[in-house]
Amino acid sequence: MRAGFHAPLPPARSGVADYAATLLGALRKRGSVEVGAREADVHLYHIGNNRLHAAVYRRALKEPGVVVLHDALLQHLFFDLLDEEHYVEEFVYNYGAWHRDLARDLWRTRTGSGLREEYYRFPMLKRLVERSRAVVVHNPAAARIVQEHVPAARVVEIPHLFDAPPSPIERLRFRERLGILPGAFLFGVFGYLRESKRLVTVLRAFQAVRAAYPGAVLLVCGEFVSNDLPSAAAPLLAQPGVVRLGHLAAAGFWRMASAVDACVNLRYPAAGETSGITIRLMGLGKPVMVTACEETARFPEAACVKVEHGLGEQDMLARYMLWLCLFPGAARELGRRGAEHIRRHHALEQVAGQYWETLCASRC
Repeated sequence: MRAGFHAPLPPARSGVADYAATLLGALRKRGSVEVGAREADVHLYHIGNNRLHAAVYRRALKEPGVVVLHDALLQHLFFDLLDEEHYVEEFVYNYGAWHRDLARDLWRTRTGSGLREEYYRFPMLKRLVERSRAVVVHNPAAARIVQEHVPAARVVEIPHLFDAPPSPIERLRFRERLGILPGAFLFGVFGYLRESKRLVTVLRAFQAVRAAYPGAVLLVCGEFVSNDLPSAAAPLLAQPGVVRLGHLAAAGFWRMASAVDACVNLRYPAAGETSGITIRLMGLGKPVMVTACEETARFPEAACVKVEHGLGEQDMLARYMLWLCLFPGAARELGRRGAEHIRRHHALEQVAGQYWETLCASRC
């Protein structure tokens, strides 16, 4: 079988690009896979919610194949692809003419889309799902969202992949370069920084943790992709114990991930995505704090820390962070259970096998 493979790839600064490159190598062990193939028995399209996926999206509509939805949401992709009138028509195609006024309002207030829940309630997936032979998702929330748009869709849930770093990482030396004192408990926040990552909440929770446990340190690593968040976060980022770094390439990410003692990776509102950062940190045996939601439902309660969103979110997060600082043995056990879960369900070769079976079942 010949498979076409369509996705952004490194050096694109995208988690989807890194994921696609890893999967590509594993799929090529199973058969012929050509990047950007013009002809194939079946095409695999990786779709995310940004302009990097514009050409892949258009190709997936033109020549249907298997679509991987890395986000069960296409709002921001359409903001980049469409003007107001075409956006409204696409919205109406998905949800009916009675939503036309809402569509215009969403278009005209799109700069505030980071936290406005209407953008997440209307993911605009119908056209792509209708045209696809199968849709691959990574969690039950995404599967539900797809089938709400097209009940007859063929949806295949395949776990997000984990591929271990290529070589041992010098954890202590990296911490020394960051100025982290021996014995400090280092939390990490990684990835593109937008409102949905709850950064301000994390920073405020860290203030309380630092007051009770002066040995706590918070590493915030990634680029801001929101216009308003930098100014809101700036005073909190300047507080004692916070280390700020920008975007790093894959090798730098693995060094940072190895250096931390725990990861905070909250997401609300969620968009049906499974975080590659969560999978990587759990795979490394790090305790990870995630938002309790349908997107994280496959993670066992004993394999991560689930934080409820709502009025008590900040206080709950601070209590869990302090608990990890005060009971490092419990933190290590939590990390061990997380790593075991990832090895059982997210191993690269296992995931690639599920992809290949889906492709074989979807070919012409």
